Amino acid sequence: SQKYTAIGLLGKATDTLDATGKVTEEKPYDQITKGDLENVLQKFIGEIMQVPPLYSALKKDGERLSTLMKRGEAVEAKPARPVRVYSLSLQQFQPPLFTLDVECGGGFYVRSLVSDIGKELSTCATMQELTRTKQGPFTLEEHALYEDKWTIDEIARSLEHCMSLLSEEPSHKKLKTGHPGETAVSC
Repeated sequence: SQKYTAIGLLGKATDTLDATGKVTEEKPYDQITKGDLENVLQKFIGEIMQVPPLYSALKKDGERLSTLMKRGEAVEAKPARPVRVYSLSLQQFQPPLFTLDVECGGGFYVRSLVSDIGKELSTCATMQELTRTKQGPFTLEEHALYEDKWTIDEIARSLEHCMSLLSEEPSHKKLKTGHPGETAVSC
């Protein structure tokens, strides 16, 4: 599973579903209460259907949708697909901003979640900020090595600790190089 902290902005939608995009819609949000938002979140827990954003790494004919969109090509939305949300909670509500903690499975788009929450509240919303706080056994709090600790000894200690969290039998995934048919590393 993965965990994220996301900051959403009510009342604005963008073409990318995040702060980097062009504003495509603005709607009032004054009527929305903290209770409204908390109630809506319950609809997004468990296995849900989610439409991936058009600006994404998903591919059409071997090219990322985001690349096609940036070139101005017409791209059809991918169909909704099942994704899993293990937990979802509201951490802060200071309209128009709201902060969520999300734990989800692979293939999940937090940008789409924030947008869907806005629609469910009869307004719109876009993601302003996203921080991954957990990936598998690794957490930002426990495993991030901050810049003031960037010494050979600290890096070695951190790597030893992180390696102990990985399974004893590593996967034999081949890493890609820039040249087809060539493998850089097997790990």
